[in-house]
Amino acid sequence: MALVLQLRSVSGLRGKGDRIAKAAFRGLSFYTRVLENCEDEARFEETFRWPVASSIDGNELLEIQVFNYSKVFSNRLIGTFRMVLQKVVAEGQLEVMDTLIDDNNSAIQTSISIEIRYQALDGTVGTWNDKEFLETPSVHSEGDGRYSLETDSLLSGHRHGSDVSPGKSNQQSTERSFRSKGKEKTKEQKAGKGVFSAMKLGKTRPSKDEHRKQDDPAVLETEDLDRKAMRYGAGLEPDTISLASVTAVTTNVSNKRSKPDIRMEPSAGRPMDYQVSVTIIEARQLVGLNMDPVVCVEVGEEKKYTSMKESTNCPYYNEYFVFDFHVPPDVMFDKIIKLSVIHSKNLLRSGTLVGSFKMDVGTVYTQPEHQFYHKWAILSDPEDLTAGLKGYLKCDIAVVGKGDNIKTPHKANETDEDDIEGNLLLPDGVPPERQWARFYIKIYRAEGLPRMNTSIMANVKKALIGENKDLVDPYVQVAFAGQKGKTSIQKSSYEPLWNEQIIFTEMFPPLCKRIKVQIRDSDKVNDVAIGTHFIDLRKISNEGDKGFLPTFGPAWVNMYGSTRNYTLMDEHQELNEGLGEGVSFRARLLLGLAVEILDTTNPEINSSTEVQVEQATAVADNCSGKMEEFFLFGAFLEATMIDRKIGDKPINFEVTIGNYGNQVDGSSKPLLRRKKEGGDGDEEESELLQNSSEDEGGEDGELVSVSSSQPMKPLVTDRNYFHLPYLEKKPCIYIRSWWQDQRRRLYNANIMDKIADKLEEGLNDVQEMIKTEKPHPERRLRGVLEELSSGCLRFLTLADKDQHHSSRTRLDRERLKSCMRELENMAQQATALRSQVKRNTMKDKLKLVQNFLQKLRFLADEPQHTIPDVFIWMMSNNKRIAYARIPSKDILYSIVDEEMGKDCAKVKTVFLKLPGKRGFGPAGWTVQAKMEIYLWLGLNKQRKDYLSGLPCGFEEKKVPRGQNLPSFPPISLLYTKKQVFQLRAHMYQARSLFAADSSGLSDPFARVFFISQSQCTEVLNETLCPTWDQLLVFDNVELYGEAHEMRDDPPIIVIEIYDQDTVGKADFMGRTFAKPVVKMSDEQYCPPRFPPQLEYYQIYRGNATAGDLLAAFELLQIGPGGKSDLPPIDGPTDMDRGPILPVPLGIRPVLSRYRVEILFWGLRDLKRVNLAQVDRPRVDIECAGKGVQSALIQNYKKNPNFSTLVKWFEVDLPENELLHPPLNIRVVDCRAFGRYTLVGSHTVSSLRKFIYRPPDKKAQHWNMAGEIVVNMEPEVPIKKMDTMVKLEANSDAVVKVDVTEEEKEKKKKKKKGGGGGGGEEVEEEEPDESMLDWWSKYFASIETMKEQLRQQEAAAAEAEEKEETEIGEGSKAQVKNKDKSKAPKDDKKKKQQPVPELPEKKNKQKIDELKVFNKELEAEFDNFEDWLHTFNLLRGKIGDNDDNATEEERIVGRFKGSMCVYKVPLPDDITKEAGYDPTFGMFQGIPSNDPINVLVRVYIVRATDLHPADINGKADPYIAIKLGKTDIKDKENYISKQLNPVFGKSFDIEATFPMESMLTVAVYDWDLVGTDDLIGETKIDLENRFYSKHRATCGVSQTYSIHGYNTWRDPMKPSQILSKLCKEGKVDGPHFGPGGRVKVANRVFTGPTEIEDENGQKKPTDEHLALAVLRHWEDIPRAGCRLVPEHVETRPLLNPDKPGIEQGRLEMWVDMFPMDMPAPGPAIDISPRKPKKYELRVIVWNTDEVILEDDDYFTGEKSSDIFVRGWLKGQQEDKQDTDVHYHSLTGEGNFNWRYIFPFDYLMAEEKIVISKKESMFSWDETEYKIPARLTLQVWDADHFSADDFLGAIELDLNRFPRGAKTSKQCSLEMVTNEAELPMISIFKQKRVKGWWPFVARDENDELEITGKVEAELHLLTAEEAEKSPAGLARNEPDPLEKPNRPDTSFIWFLNPLKSIKYLICTRYKWLIIKIVLALLLLIMVALFLYSMPGYMVKKLLGA
Repeated sequence: MALVLQLRSVSGLRGKGDRIAKAAFRGLSFYTRVLENCEDEARFEETFRWPVASSIDGNELLEIQVFNYSKVFSNRLIGTFRMVLQKVVAEGQLEVMDTLIDDNNSAIQTSISIEIRYQALDGTVGTWNDKEFLETPSVHSEGDGRYSLETDSLLSGHRHGSDVSPGKSNQQSTERSFRSKGKEKTKEQKAGKGVFSAMKLGKTRPSKDEHRKQDDPAVLETEDLDRKAMRYGAGLEPDTISLASVTAVTTNVSNKRSKPDIRMEPSAGRPMDYQVSVTIIEARQLVGLNMDPVVCVEVGEEKKYTSMKESTNCPYYNEYFVFDFHVPPDVMFDKIIKLSVIHSKNLLRSGTLVGSFKMDVGTVYTQPEHQFYHKWAILSDPEDLTAGLKGYLKCDIAVVGKGDNIKTPHKANETDEDDIEGNLLLPDGVPPERQWARFYIKIYRAEGLPRMNTSIMANVKKALIGENKDLVDPYVQVAFAGQKGKTSIQKSSYEPLWNEQIIFTEMFPPLCKRIKVQIRDSDKVNDVAIGTHFIDLRKISNEGDKGFLPTFGPAWVNMYGSTRNYTLMDEHQELNEGLGEGVSFRARLLLGLAVEILDTTNPEINSSTEVQVEQATAVADNCSGKMEEFFLFGAFLEATMIDRKIGDKPINFEVTIGNYGNQVDGSSKPLLRRKKEGGDGDEEESELLQNSSEDEGGEDGELVSVSSSQPMKPLVTDRNYFHLPYLEKKPCIYIRSWWQDQRRRLYNANIMDKIADKLEEGLNDVQEMIKTEKPHPERRLRGVLEELSSGCLRFLTLADKDQHHSSRTRLDRERLKSCMRELENMAQQATALRSQVKRNTMKDKLKLVQNFLQKLRFLADEPQHTIPDVFIWMMSNNKRIAYARIPSKDILYSIVDEEMGKDCAKVKTVFLKLPGKRGFGPAGWTVQAKMEIYLWLGLNKQRKDYLSGLPCGFEEKKVPRGQNLPSFPPISLLYTKKQVFQLRAHMYQARSLFAADSSGLSDPFARVFFISQSQCTEVLNETLCPTWDQLLVFDNVELYGEAHEMRDDPPIIVIEIYDQDTVGKADFMGRTFAKPVVKMSDEQYCPPRFPPQLEYYQIYRGNATAGDLLAAFELLQIGPGGKSDLPPIDGPTDMDRGPILPVPLGIRPVLSRYRVEILFWGLRDLKRVNLAQVDRPRVDIECAGKGVQSALIQNYKKNPNFSTLVKWFEVDLPENELLHPPLNIRVVDCRAFGRYTLVGSHTVSSLRKFIYRPPDKKAQHWNMAGEIVVNMEPEVPIKKMDTMVKLEANSDAVVKVDVTEEEKEKKKKKKKGGGGGGGEEVEEEEPDESMLDWWSKYFASIETMKEQLRQQEAAAAEAEEKEETEIGEGSKAQVKNKDKSKAPKDDKKKKQQPVPELPEKKNKQKIDELKVFNKELEAEFDNFEDWLHTFNLLRGKIGDNDDNATEEERIVGRFKGSMCVYKVPLPDDITKEAGYDPTFGMFQGIPSNDPINVLVRVYIVRATDLHPADINGKADPYIAIKLGKTDIKDKENYISKQLNPVFGKSFDIEATFPMESMLTVAVYDWDLVGTDDLIGETKIDLENRFYSKHRATCGVSQTYSIHGYNTWRDPMKPSQILSKLCKEGKVDGPHFGPGGRVKVANRVFTGPTEIEDENGQKKPTDEHLALAVLRHWEDIPRAGCRLVPEHVETRPLLNPDKPGIEQGRLEMWVDMFPMDMPAPGPAIDISPRKPKKYELRVIVWNTDEVILEDDDYFTGEKSSDIFVRGWLKGQQEDKQDTDVHYHSLTGEGNFNWRYIFPFDYLMAEEKIVISKKESMFSWDETEYKIPARLTLQVWDADHFSADDFLGAIELDLNRFPRGAKTSKQCSLEMVTNEAELPMISIFKQKRVKGWWPFVARDENDELEITGKVEAELHLLTAEEAEKSPAGLARNEPDPLEKPNRPDTSFIWFLNPLKSIKYLICTRYKWLIIKIVLALLLLIMVALFLYSMPGYMVKKLLGA
């Protein structure tokens, strides 16, 4: 189905110019090529084709526009032609000649001639009309429906494309090439990963089959290249047209071949190191009364517990747990992290669960930085679904894999974190109120199961009782979110039927991503997995506004695993568990999934979360699709590189799809025979037709599958490989199979995959262009975006076709909707982005486009499988050896181009690999076999064209029966045409190879494979960068097929690199692929394609890259004249090399003369070589065969520096910098008798950063002219406070060039003061000067750092938002979920920050700050390699497993030096410069490298997040410092049980550089017994710091002061430093002028000129000015660079046993002072602040409205015996109780009772410091820091039972609500609505009195008020408390009066009479009277009854 337009010509054009035309239909436009200099007629003669998915409507429009083309400006429109397609639709074909119209719709002279043809969809595949458009020779041979092409017609300058011709003949058409709009002249179109130049791809590419994607990038035509591609922008060189390639082979130019995959090794199942670290900080609002909570942290199977906190609902733990794992990633990410809070757990009781929270590790790993930091987890009770949340738990969770480094994010001040709702522990986009949901996983049935039991017993049984059983007992187990459920067991069934559903109850959306469905075989001994399938919930649901709940099926899922043959011990069992890539089909399972959100208010609901299993209703047979017969055809064109280990038994290949085609162990036939092909949805034809039944076929030539090739003996290729001699006879296979027809799913996936492939290709191009610095990468990116948007729109038209297919599941419909939405959105965003791509925004936009790519790949992955994958197995001796797995969608046929699989009907190069674990590591790197295979899979009824993609020129050989049936598939192809070629491989050099020998070098040679031939280069010894410079010639290479096809589609060349060993076989070092440039015998060997250019091919070893190969390959056809016609080969030139041919002149690079200067500084840290120490080392430098040796170091121990600093050598290097060879640095140790041994080597792979380019003279002058005034804000002496406004006013006098850091910081502080803490903070009195210490400065700086980070984040977010909106405006601004969930947070932030521009408060004092770097100083200053570089010397093999040898372990030392590369001769002005010393060459002005004595002062501030080292989850850290021979272990000052210790220490060490220059600071864990464990260490290279131009010896502080906490530390004053820098940098200055000005070079700085001494006297000084210059030294022209400020750096601690995983961080800094200078002052005191002693006195005056708990024994009255208990958090054991107010009837209690709480408090951190022993066994006290919180509780005292808890309030002493004035005003608001109320701090108020509410939770978990307390808080320092002491309770001194309590409060048994009187007189008087009367009445009745009988007798007897 397609609309085809042939644009013939446009005539009647005016003037002369370049013309281009554009044709558009349905939003998809094509451009013609540019016709240059045409006069009145432009003959385009191009054909365009639009595949259409839905029929064309008669009123749709086709539009053609003709432009004048301009290279520079946008194209100018000449005219437009629009045509309604009514007539075309009716007639199918039309020729039109018509005039164009201009912008005003008026006709112009110009006319256009076109022909249109439309082929409608009529259900089947139609054929083209006989009449063709073009009169190109088109020979139809009946045999294969293909044309042969005369080669000369290829040179016609047009391109022959192919349009899909679904019929027998392919139609020739000139192919269009695209141009994109506007300024971009052309999109550089090219397929594949980029290739250096189109030249090497052949000039014109006729494309011959249905696989021209409609926008397949065009390849450039020959003439264009000849014209140097003038139209590609301003006459760029030809190699800019196309790109440098990673590997040429991936450039898939023609259409008959698919790209091979370079990476070989499966990466899935390999175990890795992971570390999960969880910090439990605190819990809040736990439900329950007076509990003792413990938190249990469970990851996978491991559990750890926190300590228990007594009687609190908001425990504070701050405990850190680490779990280490070594498992494959899949297993890791499915592990569940479960946090549960348990109440009152002890040794005997397991405790009761309060609530729990669970999430899988994968969710954490996908978070930014792989972590959640300071987030609140919502606890819920899994046993009780109806209950609400059970509390919050604040924690950090991080998951670190090897090589991830986690940055601890800074956090805003604590107040932000207390906003629990805003910081929930949930990924973005998950709503905070999660509901409970039921997940129904419905298991219907399975089929195709393998046999799992031995058949011995079964055979015996069969013999005895004639009963035969299926040998498998399957059941299905489903695991989800840490729970498992399983179905019943179906005994003995290969096709079990379950119809059961497993129900999980879990919060929705769940935080566990995958559901694992596993078929298992039940067995008496142990159950084993048959196959596993994972359902990824992200793929079967969509969380957007128009999203859908998870849904699935009913659909079949295919399970893959180990091979099907039954063995007792299956070595590949892991594959069945779902680890690694399955190597065989195991079974398929029909399953469905549905989710129902529970309404928890419904009382009927079953409240448990246990997994349930119930019966499910069976589904109809055809629910999963209509059964269709599929046909799979394959042809083996080549089988080479077969590993010789297999042995030379005959080899054959077997292809299977599902169980079809598997003859060895495929079908387990069930006993019930199903009706075969009843057409009524019969599932699978279980009976497998064997090969033997060739003659049984039906009369109608019924096909019988042939699924394996004939066995054939392999022939030897070379030492490592065999090949099979197929020659001209290529075996074929074909298989019929029956599957449900769900092709639509695969089609949609294919369309998206193709869009994604094209996008990836384009992005690789763009990155390659950036890497190789090609011009205009942004144009290519725009082109890529345009392709993307047109591809996405194309999807919308295609995917919407079979909407109403009966068997489409809900997921199909929903997925389609969401894919269409996403792609439409993506198309709009891409269009919007395209206009934003500019030179400078390139990088950011590239990232956004990468996100598109990920999204596309995610969408394209179809969760509901259909047709199983195809497996190709190589069998030797009927044993399975190696396999390849090909996804069925890749080879699926469709009429519509885009839907076709990318390898369908193409020749694909496939590398077979070993199954399972055998394929890991080195074994998996060797190729088992390389196959060229052609595959086609489609409906049997569509199989007309299944041979269309094969190379032409063959005859079909069929089985005898099918001889004369044209539709019968062949069993082999006999090629009648063969071409003979010569292959020339120009192997120039390789670089950065793998080190395969213990010396750290290799002896590499390359082996080149082509078809069945192989050749080797020579072996070059001891190098990682061999320059072979060798030409390998392969003669008489025979290729089968048409000549012209060879030209486009040469087979690929495989190059393997080996390391030659003297004994044993060569080691494999890597492999790469290439495609040769082909010359046919009738083509000229001339530019632009020949000679080919050298290019880099990336070498892979497993999945890792292992260097690059620089080579070129050409394939030359040997014509009728024999080899004499080929271009001549020069003979061997170099006599020493013997008969080796060098790479010919036109191909080898052009060289020029360079001089390489080497600076030899010294060697460091050399390890022993073969147990001997290195004594007299020397460095050899080699580059391109030339080199230089350093001076010999006479005694390495005494002085490891070189005596001669600079040496040079000259060498010829390629002009093209990309081709520069690497430079090798080798260190040898010279031993006696002239022997020397290699110590280690280093390869500088790119010389680029060392190339010196003489400066451009013209550019230098502008910045030297005139003075530039750099304004500094006046640095106000600290006493004089100044508002910000005034500052701004007086600083405008001078030109403002730069705002100082301080000013920025001031502004920041101002913002904070203005808005941060809710207004209270502004009142805060700052302590005076004497109170400030270094820590004040440090904490202020940390605040600033956080503020800066926050601002950066905000800015980034803003930019992103802006971008989103820009893109979004294009896309109807669809609001994403994410934005919605963000909105509330933003509002909160806005509330908290009122207008920041408040003038600074007068009394807010400015503290001087230092710079806190949250990383190492080296990272900030580029490793201090400004002139001295460090090269790591390596030795030893690279380990084979990724795990073992890291680079670290191979380092044997370091070479310090540098190099400079420049073209000779240099311009004169450089050498003529004053003070130029020729011996130093380019290295002028470097210091001497003689030994120098230095005082090193190391300051250790603190460590954070240390890895726990003790069983209790803590560590006892201390510092150990090592420098040279000095080893300081500060063991006695260890800090007990702390993971965040504050050390606050400085250490002075004297050292001599260069011998002692590596400083190691380690943190050890102190142990009472045994050795101390290393927690982690960090190493600092002091030498680079010392000599760096950044002056890292002593940081430059912000201000200069001579006393106080900010004293200048450096022995040199700023002015001295400045003059020294000016002198060294040859800068004019400094000139101090009047009025606070200083001039350096041409910059003028201003600043204050006075300084205060201790006594407040002012003295004039220049130091402030000098310091101002130093802080802006980077502004000084030429000599300037940034100087290291006064700082604290944060260094990660690493432990060699756990490489790559951070073990904590250390904050520190180092000062260095040369000993020959004046001595520095004493070290700054940074010892930790001692906590201040305080005393908190709390007087409980009264309580009111306390709820009444007790009923009186006598009176039934409600009353309470009230007492109040109080304590400071963390000191529960010192809790204090008031006396009891007995029998309060109104809830009022009077106490007048004083508590006294002494405590130690750290003002700066707002924490109380407690030291106590953890348990009776503890050796020493542990220091805890906890927030200052006072807890008051009200209790009801009981005599005999436990006291009843009534309510509590917790006050954070730093911010708690002010007490109410009266009891009436005291309300619940004070607790629930803290945010709105004014907060106070006891540390500022000192004394507070008021009423506060007691609260507790009622049955419904609602907070209710249970009483009120009137209390007075009074805070005194310890000194004040001594001066005015007070007694506890009501005791002396300062006693409180007794409370006035009413009478009732006396206990009745102490004063019984009074009590009784009270009872009788008041309430019970009448009750008592009533009781007395009743008693009297009773007595009377009793007496009456008693006396009645006697009385009666008397009466009767009359006595």
